[in-house]
Amino acid sequence: MKIVVTLPDNAVHEVTAGSASSLMETLRNAGLPIRAECGGAMACATCHVAIDPGWMDKVGRPGGEESDLLDNSDYRMEFSRLACQIKVKETLDGLRVTLQLDAFEG
Repeated sequence: MKIVVTLPDNAVHEVTAGSASSLMETLRNAGLPIRAECGGAMACATCHVAIDPGWMDKVGRPGGEESDLLDNSDYRMEFSRLACQIKVKETLDGLRVTLQLDAFEG
């Protein structure tokens, strides 16, 4: 299963994802420069990604607590999500996301 990731410097990476992980784990395991400081505990917003608008129906909107964390970001947009809250599954094969600047470790 493939995920296409654009970094803030416009570099594009295609990563392979296992179906039992979160998007944050997938990006980290692929060696991409994602901060992900809380390790997926949803205690920060350092795995902030923008979902390609065409994928939002499959990915879904953020829940209340996730939305509250995203409100603290200067880079929040309509299609923002925390990568730790997105479970990678077969229906997301081909997903396109952009790592936001507040999650970029580079």
